[in-house]
Amino acid sequence: MMNLAILAAIAGSAAAFSPSASIGASSSVLRMSETGTEETTATTQEPVAAAAAPIVVETPFIPAVVAINGWSADAALPMYGLPGAVSPLGFFDPPNGLNGWSADAALPMYGLPGAVSPLGFFDPLGFTKDADLNTVKRLREAEVMHGRVAMMAAVGYLIGESTPTIEYGMDIHHTIANNQLTEVSGAVLFPLFLAINFAEALRASVGWVEPDVGPLFTLREKYYPGDVGLYFGLKPTDANEFVDMQTKELSNGRLAMLAVAGMCVQEQINGQGILENLGF
Repeated sequence: MMNLAILAAIAGSAAAFSPSASIGASSSVLRMSETGTEETTATTQEPVAAAAAPIVVETPFIPAVVAINGWSADAALPMYGLPGAVSPLGFFDPPNGLNGWSADAALPMYGLPGAVSPLGFFDPLGFTKDADLNTVKRLREAEVMHGRVAMMAAVGYLIGESTPTIEYGMDIHHTIANNQLTEVSGAVLFPLFLAINFAEALRASVGWVEPDVGPLFTLREKYYPGDVGLYFGLKPTDANEFVDMQTKELSNGRLAMLAVAGMCVQEQINGQGILENLGF
């Protein structure tokens, strides 16, 4: 009986361990089944993913050239050929070069022309001594503009006093130039002042930095003093020829400033016109 009990205990112990082996086998089978399903799903989805991303080639849009009121854009022409270039200025575009000049701090006035013999560079009061480039350009701008105005004023003194005019008719020896401005009617003065305003506005827009962009009294970096773009076909294209013409303009302007100052003082002293004072 004892032997039979021992055999029964051993058989029960062996039966107790058999379910865990079955569970392990079932788990292994389940994992293999899941892996197989995933591989089948991935294999099935691959063609779908490849088909979902076709290659699209975009064709650039090229606009057709259409004539508008007889005009078609031409990149080889100023403003693409749009009308508006009127004689004598032709196509007017403010200059963006410096006429062959490059600033050199080692030279007087940074190398700007105007030093004429026999005096050469003449600055006895030292206005340009230790001045920066913008200050030098601004001084030259003022000299050029005052010289141009003085040249016109010198001619105006002679023409206004000694030729028939709208205000004074054929009377040659009429009011001296110093007193003419107060006698001219507003209908004549208004267009004159309007033209002056337009000229100054053009000069400011071409050569000067806007007050809200930079400091006051600052000239543009690419602006040559006095070159506002009104050439009338007279501006040389060669740099050396331009320097020669600029020097002549400065010399005549300086002489005109002295001459107009003398004319004004002479008329205030004796009350006679320029040519009348000379006996004409």
